[in-house]
Amino acid sequence: MTDETQSSRRDAWSTIFTFMLILIGLSIVAHFAIIALSPSDLYVGALMWCPAVAAFVTWKIQGRSLSVLTWKAGTGKLGLQAYFVPVLYITAAYFLVWSLGLAGFLNEPAIESWANELGLKEANQQGTMLLMIFLLATIGVLNASATIIGEEIGWRGFLIWELRKLYSFGWVAIISGLIWAAWHYPIIFAYGGNDALRHIAFFTIIIVGMSIIMTYFTFKSGNIWPAVAIHCANNVYVQQIFTPITIETETTAFWANEYGLMIGIIIWLFAIYYWRRARLEGL
Repeated sequence: MTDETQSSRRDAWSTIFTFMLILIGLSIVAHFAIIALSPSDLYVGALMWCPAVAAFVTWKIQGRSLSVLTWKAGTGKLGLQAYFVPVLYITAAYFLVWSLGLAGFLNEPAIESWANELGLKEANQQGTMLLMIFLLATIGVLNASATIIGEEIGWRGFLIWELRKLYSFGWVAIISGLIWAAWHYPIIFAYGGNDALRHIAFFTIIIVGMSIIMTYFTFKSGNIWPAVAIHCANNVYVQQIFTPITIETETTAFWANEYGLMIGIIIWLFAIYYWRRARLEGL
């Protein structure tokens, strides 16, 4: 290893260490507000912007320009493909959950709630559902991006590029995924009740799998927008579309929803595919 390589690695470690210290300090404040005061959307939004602020401060300390942030436009087909990846794995996971009798399909009270929200009380059930899904898949995803981009600036706009100076694609994706997952743990512990440990285990499986997919799209495109698309689509389709229309049974919480094992299994099938693509493409 040359002196130049050793120096580059030391700089990367120093940068990551600085970022993590700042991130932890900021996140403690936001986590305290969410857990001790209220799980308000405002506090959650503040937490989600902590990775971005930590990245900005780290760059400022190092005298780097924000131009290093990979957020240029023009991802084209790759960005569109990224959006549909979570649509496919979430749809597949819920189709299996419904088909295997692990949950029921078409929760009518949820559709009625959507009709009331849209002011369409007299509309038929199918029309209401299709309209709401369309609005959530478009406007809902755009709304989600306002806070999710805060995470993605930190994770995919900063952290994985520093880790790339130290590790190969697989390790970059796994390490960043584990850090991303652990960052959520305080909230899961606080609100997970008796199922907190299971939630953490399944959530980590899901997040690390997502990290592999998102790392591939970030390195392939050279910017963060495909990762933003994946993150937004994943959250909206799980939390706001498929979970509400699912009828819960005794086994639903284990297999579906935000901490569902079925989602983790299907995500990892996609993750293995993109990991292999990354190796073949030299990422």
